[in-house]
Formats: sequence, structure tokens, C-alpha cells
Amino acid sequence: MAVNKDSKERSAQDFWSKYSLRMYISFAAIQYAFLLALFGILELLQITSLGLSTYLIISIISATVLNIIVASLLYAQTQPFRDLVRAVILASGETPTKTPPDPSAYSHNKDGFSEILQSVYTLRKSSDDTLLDDIKDISPGIVMLNKNNDIIYSNDSAPVAKDMDEGLSLDLHFPEEDSLEQWLQKVKKGKLRAEKQWGRISNKLPGEKDRKIFDVSASFRKDSTAEVVLVLLDRTDLYAPEEDELEFISFAAHELRGPITVIRGYLDVLQDELNPRITTDQQELMSRLVVSANRLTSYVNNILNASRYDRRHLKLHLVEEKPKQLYSLVADDMQMRASTQNRLLAIDIPDNLPTVAADVNAVGEVLSNLIDNAIKYSNEGGLVRVTAKTAPGFVEISVIDRGIGMPENVLPNLFHKFYRSHRSRETVAGTGIGLYICKAIISSHGGTITARSVQDEGSTFSFTLPIYDTVAEKIKPGNNNNKLLIEHGSGWIRNHSLYRG
Repeated sequence: MAVNKDSKERSAQDFWSKYSLRMYISFAAIQYAFLLALFGILELLQITSLGLSTYLIISIISATVLNIIVASLLYAQTQPFRDLVRAVILASGETPTKTPPDPSAYSHNKDGFSEILQSVYTLRKSSDDTLLDDIKDISPGIVMLNKNNDIIYSNDSAPVAKDMDEGLSLDLHFPEEDSLEQWLQKVKKGKLRAEKQWGRISNKLPGEKDRKIFDVSASFRKDSTAEVVLVLLDRTDLYAPEEDELEFISFAAHELRGPITVIRGYLDVLQDELNPRITTDQQELMSRLVVSANRLTSYVNNILNASRYDRRHLKLHLVEEKPKQLYSLVADDMQMRASTQNRLLAIDIPDNLPTVAADVNAVGEVLSNLIDNAIKYSNEGGLVRVTAKTAPGFVEISVIDRGIGMPENVLPNLFHKFYRSHRSRETVAGTGIGLYICKAIISSHGGTITARSVQDEGSTFSFTLPIYDTVAEKIKPGNNNNKLLIEHGSGWIRNHSLYRG
């Protein structure tokens, strides 16, 4: 199908480039005409005695000087027209390639041209105001930030709040390791355009009145008036039922905790008393019962911790501990789980690693979750390895398996609450909050947790704990709690998620 050239999209700046070209061609034509005219005049006056070359040089120089004078006069007269075109380009909404004219300039004030420019700019402002009025009451929240990250516009649906200085701040709880502020700091260093999406971002803590949950989309365009535009879709109706489910599950888990503790106690007593009198197979069955009871306890603790984490109540008591000792607290349970599942468990945590600042029970839960997952997703007879090494300011502990692995598109969602991939839902039972809790615990230590995986080849989960000597001065004033370790000052985004008080 033929393309109609007249239908191609044009911009206001196309006019000036084409007009300038026509003007330059006109100046060249004038110069050529002057040259011909001067040549004819000299011929009529029969000024040939100087010789042909001298004759031509005189003609060219004279025509050039005359043309420069005329062109300068004409160009000076087009200055108001050029300024008017630049003002119209700006008013049309395009980004001008030249600096727009200043209505307050002396050259414009002395002849009244400044009023014309001001009228054009007023038309642009009126157009912008009309556009903003059109989106003022639409259901998606719209927030615009300038290059200093100040909010320059927000519609009625946007979750913004006034601070003590009457300034506006974005009232959302972004994840501390993946916040809007961190993303903007990154893209502003080397990108002209960028986009980013977040899911399940709430404006209030669970249980607070008028809580809403949003999917957030951010668009960044460097050096624009609105450098960042946020679109916030209210998904409360979609996500709130899951939040209510967690509330109910948390209550149920709390009630189950007591009976499960009693069951585990009876199993321990029975195992101690019956082991000398029962067969090897019966001992194996008893071991499986103990492992299942311990796993059920772990699930209950995970659910309760998830509830506390959402409400920012995950306070930790940090002590100085050796990494190898952290594992030793869960070693027996982990070896039992590995043996009952026919897996091999290898531990490689050097004795000479520096001590770390850790909440022993919380880190034990992280190790239990990660190792248990590695066992579940390993192949029959597979090997699960636990290793540790130093990193700048931290000790990094990794749990490695050579099991079924995961596709790359699954990894970004692993640590989200309730997330389970389609494959894991079909093959392995679980609640979908274990890794979420691991992230909560490690983040509350001031560390990070990461996952690497290749489908059908295995996975590696790694987390870091701060070396004790690097944080001792921060945790001792608070009676060894983690508040000073992870607390951050507030900024233009209200980020309440940095400390779970």
C-alpha cells in the first residue's frame, strides 16, 4: 500500500528548519544576482583595462560585501519572527532545540514584543491546566516529579500526604531493597529514559484505616519538566482478600502453636523411652514423625513471622556469634531431614571466619528454610551444600543444590509474599511465604538475600550477615537491637518499611 507523504507526522520545529533553508537559498540567490548585475554594470562602463581576473575579483568582492550588508539587515529584521516561532514551539508541547525567548529581555520590552511572547506562554499554561484538570478525578493515581524529585502535580486519587513543612510526599511503603528512590538514583546516572513497575505497594500498614494497595508504574524521561510520572492502579479489591487470609491464618497458627508444642514434647519423650525397645524400621517411623512435627512448627512460625513483618514488628536481638555456630544450632534437624528424604548434606563453613551480628533463632530459621527448600527441590540422592565466605563488611552464607532449578523469569518474584511458581505448586507442598520471611529476617539484619538458578541444573541461595566489628558501635547503644543498624532517615518518599518497630 502506498504511503501518503502528507500523512507523515510533522512537528512545529520542522517549519523553522525548512524556513531557514529557504532563507539561506534566498540569500545565495541574491548574492548571485548582485554578482551578475555588477558584472553587467562594469561591462557597460567598459572597465576592462584592468584585466579579466582583476575585473572578476572586484565584482565578487563588491557583490559579497553588498550581500553581507543586505543579509545582515534582513537577518536582524527576522529576529522577532524567530523568537515567536520558538515560543510557539514551546507552547505546542514540543521540547525546543533552541533556548525559548525571554519576554523580559530589553530588546523585547522596548518595542512591546514581550506582550506578544507572554500571550503565547499564557496560552501554553492554559492548555496545560486544562489537561491536568482532565486527569484530576480519574481513578488511577497520577503523580509527577521534577528533576529534584519534588512532587509538582498529583491528582485526587494519588496517595500523597503533607509533611510538617506543608510539602507533599509520596505516602507509599516501597520495599527497602527495591524502592522508587533507589531506582531513580540508578537511572539518573546513565539513562535518558527508563520504566519500572512494582506490585502490592500499600499506603498504610495492615490493620490501619483506609489502607489501599497499588500496582505502581514509573516512567522516567531525563530533563523533562515532569521528569518522573507515576501511575498508581488501586488493586485493593484484588489483594485485600489475600491480606485477610493471612490475618485469619495468623490467628489460626497462633492457636495451633500450643497443641503442636505438646505433640513435639510427647514425641521427644516417646522417642527417648521407646528407642531401646523398637525395631530399626519403627525408629525410622518415629524419626519421620519428629521431622514432620518440627516442619509443622516451622510453618506456624513462618506464618506468625509474616504477620509481624507486615506490621513492622520484626525487632531482633543481635549477638556476636561465629557463622559455624549458627548452623550447629539447626544441624541435627537438618541432617535428619536430609536423611529421611534420601539427600546428602555437606557443610563447608570455615572456623576462621569473622564473627557476625545475628539473632541466633532468626538466622536458624533462615537456614532451616533454605536448606529444607534445597532438600525438597533436589533429586533423589542429591547433594545439598552449605558454604560460607567473607565479603566486604559481611559474611556470605550460601545453600547450593543441584536439583530441578528454576527458569530465569521466576527469580524476580521468589521473595514476594504468597508467590509460588506454577511448577512448584504442582510438585511440592508449601505456603509461599518461607522465602518472604527469609528476606524479612536478613533485611532486618542489614544484609541481603539473593537467588541464582538454572532450570534442571540447580539453585544457589545466598544471604549476608554484617561482621560484628563493623556494626558493634551501632547496636550496643540500643541494647543490641537492630534499630540503629537498619534505620534510615525519611526523605521525599515516606518509606516506613525500613524499620519494623
